[in-house]
Amino acid sequence: MTRKTILNDSHRALGARMVDFGGWDMPLNYGSQIEEHHHVRRDAGMFDVSHMAVIDLHGERTREFLRYLLANSIDKLKVRGKALYSCMLDENGGVIDDLIVYYLGEDFFRVVANAGTREKDLEWIRRHAAAYGVEVRPRDELAIIAVQGPQARDRVIALVDGDDRGVLGELGRFATAEVRSGTGARLFVARTGYTGEDGFEIVLEAEQAPALWQALLDAGVKPAGLGARDTLRLEAGLNLYGQDMDETVTPYEAGLGWTVSLDEGRDFIGRSALEQQKSAGVPRQLIALVMDERGVLRHGQKVLTPAGEGAILSGTFSPTISKAIALARVPADGYGPGAEGVRVDIRGKEVPVRVVAAPFVKNGRPAPGIES
Repeated sequence: MTRKTILNDSHRALGARMVDFGGWDMPLNYGSQIEEHHHVRRDAGMFDVSHMAVIDLHGERTREFLRYLLANSIDKLKVRGKALYSCMLDENGGVIDDLIVYYLGEDFFRVVANAGTREKDLEWIRRHAAAYGVEVRPRDELAIIAVQGPQARDRVIALVDGDDRGVLGELGRFATAEVRSGTGARLFVARTGYTGEDGFEIVLEAEQAPALWQALLDAGVKPAGLGARDTLRLEAGLNLYGQDMDETVTPYEAGLGWTVSLDEGRDFIGRSALEQQKSAGVPRQLIALVMDERGVLRHGQKVLTPAGEGAILSGTFSPTISKAIALARVPADGYGPGAEGVRVDIRGKEVPVRVVAAPFVKNGRPAPGIES
């Protein structure tokens, strides 16, 4: 049975085109996907991401548990309210999921994980949490609204209680704060996002989400659907789980080696496999591509390199750059920005593409080196 977020009626009232997304009835767009994309880049847009999994972890040994569960080091979180991005791996180093973990107390950490991996994640976390006496509590009663764009923070700050406006105004990146909205709703606000723009992700009681959604609408924040969210995150060079990575891919092969902390004395699930791969040489690498010729790069298209064949993982037409862009996985051979001889097979025609550095877009404009 298809699940619905608390904002489902709000989406339909706005004329959203609804689609099944991982078993959830979600808005693809509210009219023009391109206009939604540009509004986030130029002003402020909002997304219903209440389908994502919020999982609270409680117990005296929670930090010790997360040291073992995650490839990134939880000990980087020294200040309460700070957040960490990490992959959660299996014993072979494959990515079970990528997630954000928030340090809220020595006996309380919050995890926000992908919707499509929810049940798999919960089973894996519970399996390993038992040995540490950690309580795993899914927070199904919560909703999440992401507000993103250059004006996003100002729009949200204007809607919170006057005494809390300064708190959000001073909130650093990958940090959180608990504040009250002007109507008294308790908001868990994180300065994080999935678009490459500044903004907040707001967690609150589901029953209070429709009122906040309407208040944001009244403040000029435009709704955006899954379509714009995907083009925005790809322009930002961000991976999508299930398309750019999964259990068959290690963080090194997904361009996420920077999230792996091989800190001395810490064992974590998948560490041995990652060390072996790093020692032997990572066989595949993730590269970013721009196509200057007309056309669209799409998932599954064959990528041809001097070292062998690869494939497009995520590909789209970039509204900001007005060219096709993609992430691809190819045989590892040091393909950095400017590498030559890379082509994509599009319906039997080998089309040249440029290897560039991600992100494709930064501060709302094409990143340096992206435009030919």
